[in-house]
Amino acid sequence: MKSCALCKKEIEVDTFFSRKAVCPACGADLHICLNCRFYSEKAHNKCLEPKAEFQRTRDRANFCDYYSFSEGGPQPPSAGTDAARKAFEDLFRK
Repeated sequence: MKSCALCKKEIEVDTFFSRKAVCPACGADLHICLNCRFYSEKAHNKCLEPKAEFQRTRDRANFCDYYSFSEGGPQPPSAGTDAARKAFEDLFRK
């Protein structure tokens, strides 16, 4: 299931689509970092692809060659990450 990162509506897109493609529900650009499977708030430059060029705007169409539409929308943080963060924070509590 592919969905627009901005309006969260389910959309149907081809494997290859134009950089100028827009969401039929809200009219927002689809070829954006927020819709990419490599997008991550926690990664350097907010991208998991190390060869990708820095993008100033994450919610507007870009020319990234590594863009791949994300399946299922934004991924929740893993339980392992939460457990590690809790253990770290517990080190500094008294």
